[in-house]
Amino acid sequence: MASSEFKRLLRGDHLSSMVTPESCLSSRRTFLQMGGAAAGLQFAGGLGLGAGLVSGAEAAIGQSPTARPLAAKAAAPGLSIMDRVADVADATGYNNFYEFGLEKSDPARYAPRMLKVRPWQVSIEGLVKRPQVVGIDDLAKIAPMEERIYRLRCVEGWSMVIPWIGYSFSQLISRVEPLGTAKFVEFVTLADAKQMPGLSARVLRWPYHEGLRLDEAQHPLTLLTFGMYGHTLPEQNGAPIRLVVPWKYGFKSIKSIVAIRFVAEQPSTSWSQSAPQEYGFYSNVNPDVAHPRWSQASERVLGVGNRLFAPRRATERFNGYESLVASLYQGLDLKRFY
Repeated sequence: MASSEFKRLLRGDHLSSMVTPESCLSSRRTFLQMGGAAAGLQFAGGLGLGAGLVSGAEAAIGQSPTARPLAAKAAAPGLSIMDRVADVADATGYNNFYEFGLEKSDPARYAPRMLKVRPWQVSIEGLVKRPQVVGIDDLAKIAPMEERIYRLRCVEGWSMVIPWIGYSFSQLISRVEPLGTAKFVEFVTLADAKQMPGLSARVLRWPYHEGLRLDEAQHPLTLLTFGMYGHTLPEQNGAPIRLVVPWKYGFKSIKSIVAIRFVAEQPSTSWSQSAPQEYGFYSNVNPDVAHPRWSQASERVLGVGNRLFAPRRATERFNGYESLVASLYQGLDLKRFY
């Protein structure tokens, strides 16, 4: 990413490519009444969330036995987008989390009553000066929490806009001090058959693994995430800690992390192991590279009404974050290295 682009966004100059077409937006009054929020709306409570959204989150996220309000400051304007935020019921009820089942409703059905998120520790391993095992509460204190309103684009061809809470993963990286030989970061999800009934399906090799190049992991947009919609993460959305990488397909944003490893070689990832012809290591959102079984040229925008009649929009390169992240891939053939 060119530093001038990032500084421009920090000043609040939103990219036009990040804004949903007018046909998909409501008026501000309707927006708030329906539980939406726009970047930059800041209230005394600390989060840039409308009252309707907060009350809706209380109802939907309240199904989680561990959910609690999570204070955060509004991010710099350029780190959030101006799209209409998805209804919280869709964001918490329509999920891929195969450890709890293959249907979109399975995570919300099973995870809140089966996944135990306290106590929780994350092991930071590999090529770092300060390897350590850190409890979730200590991890949450490393940097101030920010609300980031990001697009989430699934490789299946649907998208949502979600207000996440966390801090740039680069803050953790600087704390553990990677060695010069560290070139990649590998992430591992919990795999416990007693808590996760979906592990019996064996659709993937468990535990779930994902990875980023170190420079991708250090990018300011890469978010170590502890909450959404003003609350701690619900179990079905990856509690108590997940990653959100908004310019990549959603399966790169690994959930319920238990290990973070700094390594020299590109790590093997779960979907690349399962179907290497369909899922590459980079998995950047790219309308010009079709999935072998469907086009990626457009997407259904979920969370703004009836799912059966969801509006469609053209898919944007890097999910609309191209000017911020394209420099990471200069000289790389993104059709070959998908």
